[in-house]
Amino acid sequence: MDFTRKRYAQLLDALLAQGYVFYTFEQYCEADKQSLPERMVILRHDIDLRASYALEIAKIEHERKIKATYYFRVIPQSNQPDIIRAIAEMGHEIGYHYEDMSLCNGDSEKAVAHFQQQLEYFRQFYPVRTVCMHGAPRSNYDSKDIWKYADYKEWGIIGEPYFDVDYADVFYLTDTGRCWDGYKVSRRDKIPQFHDEWCNRGWNYHSTKDVIHAIQQGTIAPRMLITTHPQRWTDGLGAWLWELVFQSLKNVVKRLI
Repeated sequence: MDFTRKRYAQLLDALLAQGYVFYTFEQYCEADKQSLPERMVILRHDIDLRASYALEIAKIEHERKIKATYYFRVIPQSNQPDIIRAIAEMGHEIGYHYEDMSLCNGDSEKAVAHFQQQLEYFRQFYPVRTVCMHGAPRSNYDSKDIWKYADYKEWGIIGEPYFDVDYADVFYLTDTGRCWDGYKVSRRDKIPQFHDEWCNRGWNYHSTKDVIHAIQQGTIAPRMLITTHPQRWTDGLGAWLWELVFQSLKNVVKRLI
């Protein structure tokens, strides 16, 4: 079974065994890029649904003294204050998983005001300095377009993963679509200008087992940004089967879109 918490722990252990150094996205933004370690992972989690699953992932990382970045949406399934506080207390970074253009039906003025309001809300849990777009594949609006009308740096934001990572140096690996090659069906959670180059290097994986094997063999990229969606990672058979079926159907819809 893939996408279990046991498998996630194995992924982390494989990275640690090969000497990878873990960064939150905030730490990466602050770092001197000339002094980054040879092997590095920026660890990011998008909390789209089931916030309680994020807490379990955070505990696995905390046991290994790993800090990661957790981006929370404003919807109730993600925005669970007690869970956000608990994750922040472990030393993880908290950020805003914004989708304001989608929520405001493309009204840029309302979207900017909504972004400011929600940013202040999440800053009660953590001094938020990075934000990340939520893809919202069924929406006609790309929430990154909000930055055509505003500049996030005006609010003390130092980084957004789709704008502020040097992908010529950092390989992007995400479990979108409940696989590691989900860019084939993803509308927005991808870096299309680099995918051909990465595939030519052999950095193309489907299962977590594939990724772990590449780490152990030393054939994967030395510097990576790994994004997961904790709702996909569970050891409970019923929830695991539900996520498998639901995501498979969702991938069909995304292909059609």
